[in-house]
Amino acid sequence: MGGVDSEPPSKRRKLKQSSMAETLADDSIGSKRIKKVEFVRLIAESLHSFGYSNTLSNLEKESGIAVSSGLVNEFIKLVLDGNWDESLNSLRKLSVLDESVVKLASFVILEQKFLELLNADRFIDALRTLRTEISCLSIDQTRVRELSSLLLCSRGNVTKPKPKQEVIIDLQRLFPPDVMIPQGRLVQLVEQALDSQQDSCSFHNSVCVDSLFSDHNCGRSQIPSETLQILQEHQDEVWFVQFSHNGKFLASCSKDKSAIIWEVSLDGRLVVKHRLLGHKEPVSCVSWSPNDDWILTCGVEEVVRCWDVQSGECVRIYDKTDLGMVSCNWSPDGQRVFTGFNDKSIVMWDLDGNEMESWKGEKTLRISDLQVTGDGKFIISICKENMILIFDRGLAKERLIKEDYNIVSFSLSGDKKFLLVSLVNQEIHLWSLDGDVRLVAKYKGHKCSRFVVRACFGGVDQAFVASGSEDSRVYVWHRETGELIKTLGGHSGAVNCTSWNPVNPHMVASASDDRTIRIWGLKGLNSNHSCMCRT
Repeated sequence: MGGVDSEPPSKRRKLKQSSMAETLADDSIGSKRIKKVEFVRLIAESLHSFGYSNTLSNLEKESGIAVSSGLVNEFIKLVLDGNWDESLNSLRKLSVLDESVVKLASFVILEQKFLELLNADRFIDALRTLRTEISCLSIDQTRVRELSSLLLCSRGNVTKPKPKQEVIIDLQRLFPPDVMIPQGRLVQLVEQALDSQQDSCSFHNSVCVDSLFSDHNCGRSQIPSETLQILQEHQDEVWFVQFSHNGKFLASCSKDKSAIIWEVSLDGRLVVKHRLLGHKEPVSCVSWSPNDDWILTCGVEEVVRCWDVQSGECVRIYDKTDLGMVSCNWSPDGQRVFTGFNDKSIVMWDLDGNEMESWKGEKTLRISDLQVTGDGKFIISICKENMILIFDRGLAKERLIKEDYNIVSFSLSGDKKFLLVSLVNQEIHLWSLDGDVRLVAKYKGHKCSRFVVRACFGGVDQAFVASGSEDSRVYVWHRETGELIKTLGGHSGAVNCTSWNPVNPHMVASASDDRTIRIWGLKGLNSNHSCMCRT
């Protein structure tokens, strides 16, 4: 006993804390046997990041567990103080680190030291640091040459050193996580748990923030399924509807040779903004410009008209003698217009109506869709009854998607990486365009064998697929699983097209041969209440 009492008080405290930590090391919590020591350290790191220093101190004292060792804390303080030479000495005292990690961390510290010297016009000291400290590490010689070139730059062009906290983050990426806990690790784990719950929710369609006090559960009530409004301004079959990118407008076009721009009012109801008249043939489709300032309308084997959304005036007509147009779309930057013709060619125009380039051959069909990928590199069209063409306009190379049955229509996802293809065998196929083209999902249940029926992506993260149907219904599937989760009845004629509001996941529009457009929303709620979630 005398031997123990003869030890200094600081040593005895260290032994006591070590004993508590060892006891906790054997403890676990929860069904997954989470290590209590790690859990406490994560809480401590979060308290530190929130600035709750007093609470952190009390937690470390009561638990006997420090968020980091004394040596690591000393090292972090030296980095934050910008004491680079002492930081290197402290780094070498961390015996738990591999030599390779020490070298990489030394490079991060010395690079910061070099940049600070350079910005302080201490060129000789900066050169000495580069030659005698950085170069001898034999790491990332490309970066070493870049740093060397900075010595020749004028004062105003020198790369600024990073804030000290960013240097700490760079070092955290190099250190083992049990030595220096990654910043915000506990928050990251909570976010992963929320993402996992949402991913497993077949009906996830809520844009509000989940509470941490209960598990995520949307339920079917988050899928638009109630008719909130019936639009009856068209005089014949409505063939196409499409919301603007900002979700503030809906465009529709009809066999009655007109198109209509509808405005979504603050209460969620749609009102007529402009009637677009001038086509001599039925209008088959529309296309919003990327900034939603302009809209294209395509007459069946006629012309494409460009309209100013605010004024409703026709500002340009795209026309070609003796040829009729069947499709239209915009380049991603909104500076070019693409049109498909009934001679199976595709033409690119500038905004003034001048033909810039054309591609002849079997590039499109008489009844066709036309899409351009997000980088503007690829044009997508139906080139044969059962084949989709992905045309690289820069390299003039072609890739093909071949289906076993005739293609009715297709739709490109918002991220331009997936393609929905509707077929006459009453299936919709989802193709991935990212890398190698491959079929990833199929959707069944709707009716499509005689008419042009269009499907769309929609909902939060475009997690759903909606389609019209010849049986007068709208069908909704879960995009990933292919599960049919809703059928919406109300139309009295074939539903030709659906469009999901890209901003409000609780608003869907459907166009029908019954001459109406139905706006679907949540039961018992106005369609503008898009942040109502069920817990």
